[in-house]
Amino acid sequence: MGELRERMDADLRLRNYRPGTRQQYLSCAHNFAKHFMRPPEVMGGAEIKEFILHLMDNECAGLARLKMHIASLKFLYTHTLDRPEEVVRLPWPKVPRTLPDILSGREAETLLVSVDSLKHRAVLMTTYGAGLRVTEACTLHIADIDSQRMLIHVRDGKRGRDRYVMLPERLLLVLREYYRACRPAEPYLFPGQSADRPISAATVRKAVKRAAQKVGLRKRVTPHSLRHAFATHLLENGEDVRVIQALLGHSSIRTTARYTQVSRRHVGRTQSPLDVLGTDKAQALG
Repeated sequence: MGELRERMDADLRLRNYRPGTRQQYLSCAHNFAKHFMRPPEVMGGAEIKEFILHLMDNECAGLARLKMHIASLKFLYTHTLDRPEEVVRLPWPKVPRTLPDILSGREAETLLVSVDSLKHRAVLMTTYGAGLRVTEACTLHIADIDSQRMLIHVRDGKRGRDRYVMLPERLLLVLREYYRACRPAEPYLFPGQSADRPISAATVRKAVKRAAQKVGLRKRVTPHSLRHAFATHLLENGEDVRVIQALLGHSSIRTTARYTQVSRRHVGRTQSPLDVLGTDKAQALG
């Protein structure tokens, strides 16, 4: 795509799209041009529909991949080529809403304690204990851990939003143990192979997979499963859904209703399910 790729990337950057999303959009636009062996500037609605139908007929494409290609082409023609009429009638695919496998409290604890690496265990306990997305846990800075107010500052979350979540006492103990053993250099709490980059989400996913296989969990388990478990266990312990909504950083009514701002003091005194595991209250978690 050459010059058009640079223009599209600039438009994505101006709208503050994340690097990973930018790369996916650019890759999808490249696939469109490669399919017809023609530049997008000389194509329009007819070619777009033909390409989308081609993806729909390809069982290996998957709905998520199809949706990403549609989003990419809508952006390309609406913003970069300034021809929104070519994609205005392009429908979004209907994606079936499937329910995730939810770990019980016993399963969550078994999984966490079976992670061999102290560093990986600390990342995953942070994911479950504070309900973070895996990328949010991986990119935490040392300065984001506020042990005085027992809060974690989650910076630049989804859609660039900051939020505060609770810092469970049990998690703080693990983080202190990890810090004494590994002495991570600033700024990242969980650095990757080089200190100036955080641990990758792929590395954490592999750690979860190994732990799940080790304990024989038959449920499909990913780092995001721990975030699902966090929310479910809070609900089962009677926590207000509006607090959970704020802790998760949800902004859409389709995820957990409209985003509700909760005070830092309220968030800080909310007990994490991580601190419930192994106590009498854990019976409610299964």
